Order: sequence, then structure tokens, then C-alpha cells
Amino acid sequence: MTEQPGTTAGRASTPEARLDAIIRANDIRGRVPTELDAPTAGLLGAAFTAFFCEDDPGTTEIVVGRDMRLSGPALLDAFCASVQAAGLDVVDLGLASTDMLYFASGHFGAPGAVFTASHNPADHNGIKACRSGARPLSAEQGLTRVRELALAGPRAPAPSRGGRRRVDLLDVFARHVRSFTDVERMRPLRVVADVANGMGGLVVPAVFEGLPPTLEVLYGELDGTFPNHPPDPLQEANLADLCQRVREAGADVGLAFDGDADRVFFVDDRARPLSGSVVAALLAIAVLRRRPGALVLYNAACSRMVPEVIAESGGRARRTRVGHTLIKQQMAETGAAFAGEHSGHYYFAENHNSDSGVLAAVALLEELSRAGVPLSELRRPYDRYAASGEVNFTVEDPQAVTEALAHRYRDHPQDRLDGLTVDCGDWWFNLRPSNTEPLLRLNLEARAPSACARRLAEVRAALRSHG
Repeated sequence: MTEQPGTTAGRASTPEARLDAIIRANDIRGRVPTELDAPTAGLLGAAFTAFFCEDDPGTTEIVVGRDMRLSGPALLDAFCASVQAAGLDVVDLGLASTDMLYFASGHFGAPGAVFTASHNPADHNGIKACRSGARPLSAEQGLTRVRELALAGPRAPAPSRGGRRRVDLLDVFARHVRSFTDVERMRPLRVVADVANGMGGLVVPAVFEGLPPTLEVLYGELDGTFPNHPPDPLQEANLADLCQRVREAGADVGLAFDGDADRVFFVDDRARPLSGSVVAALLAIAVLRRRPGALVLYNAACSRMVPEVIAESGGRARRTRVGHTLIKQQMAETGAAFAGEHSGHYYFAENHNSDSGVLAAVALLEELSRAGVPLSELRRPYDRYAASGEVNFTVEDPQAVTEALAHRYRDHPQDRLDGLTVDCGDWWFNLRPSNTEPLLRLNLEARAPSACARRLAEVRAALRSHG
């Protein structure tokens, strides 16, 4: 067993193996060109088009976009050519963040696909897709069918070829995000945003234009080689530059976005990172102020503090599995007003149930302005427990290791909502397989840092003995 991300290499030998390597539970992702190349993107374009037309026979157009990765233009062109060959029109956003694509899908009432590999390294790319109205698309909700359609082989072209029109939706999207805040309540806070040469460099300045906060952007040039640091703010090492600049500038808050800008992480005025759970709690409070008694979702990796705060704020809390497609579906089914994930995804009902990093950032800045205290003070009541953070383990047989841990802690209450969650009273842990990488992800929480460190060492040793 190793505590590092797993990797895959080599070119899959058959079409089935090639598609199985890149089609995940919630999206498509793989190395370019060994796993994902232009012909495969074209094959997927035809398959997605067929699926979208099955899902909604009235579909006439598909909204597309791409992030700044160097492989994006060729992959997107191949995808669009297949959409057009099937007789559908392409609405091309050009460079777009993932949350901008979701907004466009809702805006146009059309299905959408964006080429991105989110926080993955520069030699990866992939597709995040949604059905019309930004409705989720997962393995259960269509990706399995997309695979079947891709393997069915080429189709005869439509009698007339679809068109491709370029649409600049950045300003419309920025106005949409700003509509979620009361500008009059916002203070002229000093904000530093590290966008890691990702799509935040496009959308964050556009949203902040005209807002009271002063924005300083780190690594704002769109560069798919990520020359400064990886676009993964979940790894604390990638927050080092942001923390340093917050200290140097005396900033009120730091923002860190991942590569496709659908996630955001926060650093307080003392350059200390906030956990995704603390941010979820603060945003839930803001939502419940607007919608008293509303249902709020939180995932299985979140702190125990999150449902406590939701209840204290008069809301109704419901625990969910991890994953953006699952959460969006549950929001639609339950009418939930908001959902938060420990990994930095935050979902708003009025945003087509979709996650948006910059929307969450603006909402938290308004909450900070309303409180009238530094973020380091605002967060204090919510830092109730000591957490391990997400610890990743590469193991040969994740299921066997999970069952071994379940047996080891069999005397404690357990559930299988998402992986394995064990409640040991004054501490608990969740161990689940990653949806995007060959890893087991561990989140552990205890009442005090010393207890957290001790229990983490205990569970880590148990994992090593079985891994």
C-alpha cells in the first residue's frame, strides 16, 4: 500500500478496454493521447449526441466548451464534428469553466459537455457532461448508455449537417453569479485569488468587476501546462503561494480554485486554510437565512459539525454520497436549497442545482461582510473537531481492504451509504473508493488534535496491514 495517487499507463488494447479506462462514475477522464485522443473524442461525440436525443427527442443543439489544456482544441473539434454530422447544432462557448457550462446548459435549455480534467495533471483531459437544464449525467443516469452507444459503431450521417456557432456568455454568467449577492451589503474586502493558471483566470475577474472587494489574482494567465503549481487546492502544498501572499498583502481572505473552477477553497486573514466542511456550514447558514427551514445536503466525508450547524440554524440536514451527479440528482428529487461537499463543491438550487466555485466565493464574502469580523474569528465556532484531512491510499484490492477494516471495527456502529463509515463515539472515520482515481480516501475526525493524530495512526497501521 502507498499513500500517493495511483497512475495508469499504456494504450488500451480494445475499444471496450479503452472506454472502460476513461468512463468514470461521474465523468470521463484519461491521459492524452494514450487513453483519450481525437478519434476517441469523435466517437464519444457521436455517442453523446445519440444519448441526448434518446433522453430528449426534441434536442436540436448541444452546448460545448473547453478548459485551457493544450489538448483541448483538437479534442473539442473532433467531438463537435460528430455532433454536427449527426445533424445537431453546436453552441460553442470556447474557453469556459465547468460551472459556466452548467449555467449555459440551463440558460439555453440544452445538454452540454465541457472538455476538462479538473485538477488532474497537464497530460490529462476529459469530459464533464450534463443533460438539458444542467441535469446530472452519471453512470446510472446515462454514461453507461453512452459507452454502449460508442461501442455500437459509426452511424450514417444525417441528411443535413448541423452548424457551429460561437457564443460569448462570460458577461451573462458573471451577472448571474452577482445576482446571488446583495452588493450593498458587501464591504471593500481585500481578496487574493490563486487560480493556478486555470479557468478561474477567466471567470473570477469577470465576476468581481464592479463588486466592492479589491481583487488580486495569482497565476491568472490561462496555461494548460500549469507552470506554477498543480491546479489541486485540496492538497495543502498547493496553497503555499496563496498563504504567503495573504500574509504579505494583509488580505482579508484568500481564494484557491481548481483547474476548471467549479471548486474553491478559502484561506483566512491569518493565512490558515478553512476546511470544506467549515465553508459548507457558513454557506448553509447564509442560505437558511433566505430560506428558513430548508433542506440542506452534506456528503459522507463532511464533519459532524455540518449537520449540527444546519440544525442549529433551523434547517433540515440530510447526508448523501460523495459526487456531484449524485448530489444534483438528490437536490432535484428533494427540493434541497443547498448542498456542500468537504472537497470544495458547493451547490445552489437557484443555480440549476449546480456547483460553482466563484458563486460560493461571492456568497461567502457577503456572509463575511455581514458578520463584520475577520474570517479568522467568524470561523471559530465551527472549528469544533480535529480532522485528518483527506488521506489517499493506493491498494491492490480496495474492496477487500474495506471489508477488513469493517471487520476490525465490527463492534462499532457502521453504515455503507458511501464506502464504509464507522462511528467510534468520540471519533469516526469514512473510507471510500475514489470516483476518479484508483484510490481509497480516508477522512477521520476526533474531538482533539492529539486524539485525531492517535486514531489516524491506528487506522493507517490497519490499512497497511491489509493493503
